[in-house]
Amino acid sequence: MSTTMTTGEGASFLAQAHVAVLGVADADGRGPLLTPIWYHYQPGGEVTILTERDSRKARLIRRAGRFSLCAQQDQPPYMYVTVEGPVTGIGESVTMAERRTLARRYLGPEQGDRYVESTAAVTPDIIAFHMRPERWLTVDQGRK
Repeated sequence: MSTTMTTGEGASFLAQAHVAVLGVADADGRGPLLTPIWYHYQPGGEVTILTERDSRKARLIRRAGRFSLCAQQDQPPYMYVTVEGPVTGIGESVTMAERRTLARRYLGPEQGDRYVESTAAVTPDIIAFHMRPERWLTVDQGRK
């Protein structure tokens, strides 16, 4: 039996709050940059990530114009969804409310609010990248 998820299953899995691994090509001839990241996704929509404007990942994403994201379930049955696609927009300014929404997704309301308040000073330096998934790779080992 195939371990591939249906389109709907893959989109639903990606919509869950997994700490993903972002991958983007490094133009210096080294391997790609891979880094854990929080993200937002709704089925049929775009992947959104937030990062510091002058970070290495922001510079590489701007240069490459695309990135990959892999979300996984690291307990049996093992599952993952990898998406890759072009950057469709860059939000050059992010509000505290946008940061709070993402922090609450991963930390819950109380801890998310505390995190955003404790890092409020960096908000002017945060930008958002939006990516439209073009290629999907999905695996659900529970289908064996």
